[in-house]
Amino acid sequence: MKKICIFLFLMFFSVGVVKAEEIVNLAENATSAIIIEASTGEVIWKKNENEKRPPASMTKMMSMLLIMEALEKGTITMEEEVTASLRASSMGGSQIFLKSGEKMSVNDLLKGIAIGSGNDATVAMAERIAGTEEAFVKMMNDKAREIGAKNTNFKNSTGLDAENHYSTAYDMSLIAKELVKHEKILEFTSTYEDYLRKDSSSPFWLVNTNKLVRFYQGVDGLKTGFTKEAGYCLTSTAVKNNMRLITVVMNEPTPQMRNGETTTMLDYGFNMYSIDLILEKDSVIKEAKIELGKEEKVQIVPTEDVKILNNNNKEKRNVTYKLKLDNITSPVKKGDIVGKIEIVENDKVINVISATVKDDVEKAGLFTVYYRNLKKLFAGF
Repeated sequence: MKKICIFLFLMFFSVGVVKAEEIVNLAENATSAIIIEASTGEVIWKKNENEKRPPASMTKMMSMLLIMEALEKGTITMEEEVTASLRASSMGGSQIFLKSGEKMSVNDLLKGIAIGSGNDATVAMAERIAGTEEAFVKMMNDKAREIGAKNTNFKNSTGLDAENHYSTAYDMSLIAKELVKHEKILEFTSTYEDYLRKDSSSPFWLVNTNKLVRFYQGVDGLKTGFTKEAGYCLTSTAVKNNMRLITVVMNEPTPQMRNGETTTMLDYGFNMYSIDLILEKDSVIKEAKIELGKEEKVQIVPTEDVKILNNNNKEKRNVTYKLKLDNITSPVKKGDIVGKIEIVENDKVINVISATVKDDVEKAGLFTVYYRNLKKLFAGF
């Protein structure tokens, strides 16, 4: 398909070059760790970020991601009741003590996973979505490949220690980055305490395993993990000044050290970095011709906000963007991808955002097409 390439000079932005290799002593007791900015995916700081390690219950971030995708597709609903199998009810480790045959809503099972890290709740949802946990694990691994988590391999949906079950700090940050795009999940992961079986004679009290949701302003997730082999792990996310950070620590010696070093990492990220909004979602960046449309031109907009990460102590970056459009033919609807926006720095593409149309455009009627052709014909005389 023929491409129409329009080079648009943006401007000079007062943003710092991100250099993750800066010598900064963070997470000294963790085996591996990372800080990224969620909207850009840029790495702020890293330590052994590609070392493969057991992720423990941070595995459940991928399980929750697939659950949220199933909810958005309409495959399941929050109100649907899921029946716990004998296998789900027999899971060890952290659990919400499901009984075989017990029915619980997807909403409450998500609470059990996100707040209480319930292995039984996770397996119940895995079986509901994929039929078996094994089939669900295949979905997890397929999704990992899709989002670029190349050094991850799951053997179960829960994070219980298993041979050849591993991930990395970097891959965990990628999974977290995808998960927080589903804003509904943050309603669960940010809840410090709640109850299951509220109307029963024995309500079950849930207390979030991630204590930072209560003790660090802006933290609204994401997932803890612990096994003897994995050590104490935590993927955390927080928002401050319109910037969302994601941090990961793996194999910390104690839960206190896990929380303390994560707090220091968040402080560092928010103190040293900030976000500039370059292009706003749905803001018009060009009017383009559309073939056979009821209107002759259509407005082109980004499908999402385009942001640049600033290092507050670094020099300015020379940032431009290129809009590359396909030939646009009616009918076209808002949300249809009609091209891409390349964010360019020093002749290198640093990010790519899809472009769409601001409004639906219907196909022109025969009379309209005839009138336009006639008008063009007489315009030549």
